[in-house]
Amino acid sequence: MREAYQSRLDGLADELADMCESVGAAMRKATDALLNADLALAEEVIDGDLQIDALRDRAQEDSFGLLALQAPVATDLRIVVSAIHASGDLERMGDLALHVAKAARRRHPEPVLPESVRPYFAEMGEVAVKLARQVEQVIHSKDIEAAKTIESEDDQVDDIHRHLFTVLMDREWPHGVAAAVDVTLLGRFYERYADHAVSVAKRMIFVVTGRMPGYGTDDDI
Repeated sequence: MREAYQSRLDGLADELADMCESVGAAMRKATDALLNADLALAEEVIDGDLQIDALRDRAQEDSFGLLALQAPVATDLRIVVSAIHASGDLERMGDLALHVAKAARRRHPEPVLPESVRPYFAEMGEVAVKLARQVEQVIHSKDIEAAKTIESEDDQVDDIHRHLFTVLMDREWPHGVAAAVDVTLLGRFYERYADHAVSVAKRMIFVVTGRMPGYGTDDDI
């Protein structure tokens, strides 16, 4: 009985890791679609969002099943509750990749981004995909120090996001209002994607330590 129960707990980690892989692939494809005006890739991300939603539903259904049938306590309870929250964060990461893909589709065949800001989005996309991979590793390893390093990667996205506002506020911005709106929204999508990755990492720290970083503890990341 205990082996079956442990297998179900381990299955939650596998389901979350699968979500990490899916949302990382979605953001990679969405960024490529954005930078290269690739309609086929944008459509692939849009069509694949339902699969990410289904993964979230499965993880949460399995989590609630464990709560109802097994009444977990201590660390096991933290695993189940964290899986519920983390699956929601990961699903929202998929939604943010979806928004990027929809922007690429909406402007096709024209490029969404002015040439001057393309390098910033290429870098944010690269970091976003790296964050998804790092979170996947932390879910399996429960490595607190690895989880804490994820915030430093998030800071890189935040820095680029703030710099974009400086570029947009320049009086010499030559690309018009529509382009400024697109850049503003897209920058926000990447910034929020990274924030959700940090949130999942914090959940993994909570699983191990019993304390949620960012709420007045010494474990802030």
